[in-house]
Amino acid sequence: MANTPNPIQVQKHLGGIDYPASKEEILDQAKASGADDEVMRALEGIADKRYEKPTDVSAELG
Repeated sequence: MANTPNPIQVQKHLGGIDYPASKEEILDQAKASGADDEVMRALEGIADKRYEKPTDVSAELG
């Protein structure tokens, strides 16, 4: 991805989520925390699976 947001920025919006978490749960948490369009677009592009820990999400983003 050309415009991948900073992983720290992404994780800031995922604070409080309980893992394992589905893509849908991750998107819901990011939206609820006020994630900007760049973060939301990046998260919308992750695989539709369960993520065991925050670093799994970061790895998926590249």
